[in-house]
Amino acid sequence: MVLRREAFLDHVRERGKYDSTGEAERAARVVLALLGAHLVGEVRARLAAHLPEEFALILLNPLQSAEPLSPERFVRATAAWIEGATEQTATWDVSAVLSTAADAADDDLLGQILLQLPAGYDLLFGRPRPT
Repeated sequence: MVLRREAFLDHVRERGKYDSTGEAERAARVVLALLGAHLVGEVRARLAAHLPEEFALILLNPLQSAEPLSPERFVRATAAWIEGATEQTATWDVSAVLSTAADAADDDLLGQILLQLPAGYDLLFGRPRPT
């Protein structure tokens, strides 16, 4: 299922409790650009296929990352890219965007995404895995 841009941003806005669609869009752009640097090949392309075109392109043309970031460093990187963000607000931003992306993807794809990421991202996607 591909979410329309408005529906995707509405979900992010609701989950992030943002005052405006612009805030939700800013969070989505940053988080997906960082996520895209951590996913490769077919998995990244499959997730992009579930996103609105504008956000799919951001995922497919990511910010460069020298190494996979732990969930904590991913949140810190998000905070660094969003003006006025703290680690606490960035955690909220990351979770709002990634849980919306997880809803767009099927369970099989989400499992493959989590295999490409360091441990702990399941919580950011709002899908805690049994330990």
